[in-house]
Amino acid sequence: MFELPEEHQMLKDLVAKFVDRDLIPLEKAALAREAQGMPSGLTGAEEEKVLATCKELGLWGLDVPEEFGGANLPYSALVGVYEEQGRTCAPFTFPPDSPNLHMLIAVANDEQRKKYLEPYARGEAHSAIAISEPGAGGDPAGMTTRAVKDGGDWVINGRKIWVSRVPNADFVIVMARTGEGKRAEGVTAFIVEKGTKGFIIEREIPMIGGQRTYELVFDDCRIPASQLLGVEGKGYAPMQLRLTVRRLQMGAWSIGMSRRALDMMVEHTKQRVTFGQRLADRQAIQWWIADAATKIHACRLMVYDAAAKADAGKDVRMEASMIKLYGTEMATEVIDHAMQAFGAMGVAKELPLQLMAQKVRTMRVYEGPSEVHRMAIARRIIGR
Repeated sequence: MFELPEEHQMLKDLVAKFVDRDLIPLEKAALAREAQGMPSGLTGAEEEKVLATCKELGLWGLDVPEEFGGANLPYSALVGVYEEQGRTCAPFTFPPDSPNLHMLIAVANDEQRKKYLEPYARGEAHSAIAISEPGAGGDPAGMTTRAVKDGGDWVINGRKIWVSRVPNADFVIVMARTGEGKRAEGVTAFIVEKGTKGFIIEREIPMIGGQRTYELVFDDCRIPASQLLGVEGKGYAPMQLRLTVRRLQMGAWSIGMSRRALDMMVEHTKQRVTFGQRLADRQAIQWWIADAATKIHACRLMVYDAAAKADAGKDVRMEASMIKLYGTEMATEVIDHAMQAFGAMGVAKELPLQLMAQKVRTMRVYEGPSEVHRMAIARRIIGR
């Protein structure tokens, strides 16, 4: 039987208590904000209090290298953290946000590590990443944002869209084409600091679930050559590392969301009586519950398998695609069945189920939509 190592289980239990005690009570206010058409994110005061608790509990810099003051935990420990985090619709991320951290660790030079990575790892700086473009999405073949060398500088021109976390970001990692190669060839990563001339936040785009993304414009945005991140023309591979980390996270989040929805469905259907019979005694409900428990179990095994492989240094891009695809579609189904079991209350703005449903709906699009992952999985298998 698969079991977590004791120290990883203790961490998971600690995070579970943190979620129950400190995050779930914030859901009511987050739901109220979303119902009024406002961003559902935590207020400054709420986040400050939660972050202070994180520091007190040692839930800080969990996957940050020890040289930067972090715990340097393996993926197999972190996925348990993300699973518990997924049980709440209160928007919160343990600092720092892991994907950009891993990209910086992989390719930042000494100067960039000191200027950007170290404060980011300490949770003192925030970042965003700009990949998708209007009309091209995340397809690197359609990327038209271009960076041109001009003396000791790079000049960036183009547009990016669907970029999260922009208002609070001290710097943005921008993917731009510097060469003439096809698809990912010739794509380079750059660090653009907040306030740089020519870096324009064009508009805020309200998304479902109280989330916000942004469209960015780079109009002769001039940055020093030292802002090039990694190797010129080879920015796609480290970006893929970042995406792989996020996809493992999303699989674990999907498990957490599905667990919460299943727990709510079980509790409700055991109490709710219609036409003289408990909902829990009806075969349709029982099948929903059985299918949910089975798929949660399968997804958890997928996630921990990929985490163990990643810890061993193996390439888990295939597994990450499968997890992102399966996990988000599983959570969509489980949450939808829970909402159906609750009837009218299930689609009311008062319950977290509707906010979770909206969140997982966006998850089926970002970091690669389900259709692209199916295509990538099939291509890898056929290519074998």
